[in-house]
Amino acid sequence: MLAPGPDHPITVTKSPRPVRVLFNGTIVAESTNALKLQEADYRPVFYLPREDARLEHFMHSDHSSRCPYKGRAAYFSLVVTGKRSENAAWTYEAPFPAVEAIKDFLAFYPFKVDAIEEF
Repeated sequence: MLAPGPDHPITVTKSPRPVRVLFNGTIVAESTNALKLQEADYRPVFYLPREDARLEHFMHSDHSSRCPYKGRAAYFSLVVTGKRSENAAWTYEAPFPAVEAIKDFLAFYPFKVDAIEEF
């Protein structure tokens, strides 16, 4: 486990506006409680609470990954009216203490969904 610091900062803040995620023309998640994670020089990533997702469109995947700063991520594929996007969303079920706020929240790859929007 690596801790965020000056050489690799990570901040988690509440999004000031609601966030929604669309896939195949359907809102699969929408929240007024989204978090914005900014890690080093990467693009910001929105994390939405699971309770604000339409979980009927989420299929648990066998895929996982490990971030030395955040921990092990589990993945979900999205399925909407027959269209599937493999490993489109991920979640940290037991994140490292520095990013505990994102526990059980969902994040999405922008290139695997139609849109991730603040509105």
